[in-house]
Amino acid sequence: MKQQNKKYKCLIVEDEPIAADIIAAFIEKDQELELVEICSDAIHAHSVLKREAVDLMFLDLHLPVLKGFDFLRKLENPPEVIVTTAYHDYALEGFELDVIDYLLKPIPYQRFEKAVLKFKHFFKAEEALIEHSERDYILVHFGKRQIKLYSDDIYFIESFREYIVIHTKNEDVKIKMPISKIEEILDKKKFKRIHKSYIVAQDKVEIYSANELVVNGVKIPVGRTYKEQEH
Repeated sequence: MKQQNKKYKCLIVEDEPIAADIIAAFIEKDQELELVEICSDAIHAHSVLKREAVDLMFLDLHLPVLKGFDFLRKLENPPEVIVTTAYHDYALEGFELDVIDYLLKPIPYQRFEKAVLKFKHFFKAEEALIEHSERDYILVHFGKRQIKLYSDDIYFIESFREYIVIHTKNEDVKIKMPISKIEEILDKKKFKRIHKSYIVAQDKVEIYSANELVVNGVKIPVGRTYKEQEH
């Protein structure tokens, strides 16, 4: 008997019918995704989340009654979230709420695919153990596998709830681990926590401002708490 693919249950929270239909059509193209329901407001979505185990929520921000991020803050155990919006102004707030990705409408299918692939990587990430070596590298253990990551090759570490991504010169390593745990291991002279979701290699920072850094071409926000620690 052929083994069926894992189905990730999806919820669309979108008050524009055309936008909702486009996302639903994109979901239908992916054999690993299953659409649970389309909700036109946060109240309806909340009732669905109480009765359904949802893995991934596509969340519009400009919803009637309760806005998208206000709704997300009220959820005790939210699913993973991909934001869908026509506005450019909310990316920083999305970082604060640990959303997986941020899609601007109109959403191209290729961009949708990239966001969903990112979600799948996090969902499938393995729990890992990390140990520090005096030879300036860390060892990441995945069950019977082991990866050696040299400190000089690490650009930054990004956190999504219980997952982290270690962005390096050669690859992105995704593991299930709190960012606080790897922060304890890294050399404090080389790496700096600048946000609840980001640690950067200080010698890899290309541009610095009060609100964000650029590392390897990627804009990274500086959290308010960490800015205050500078003073």
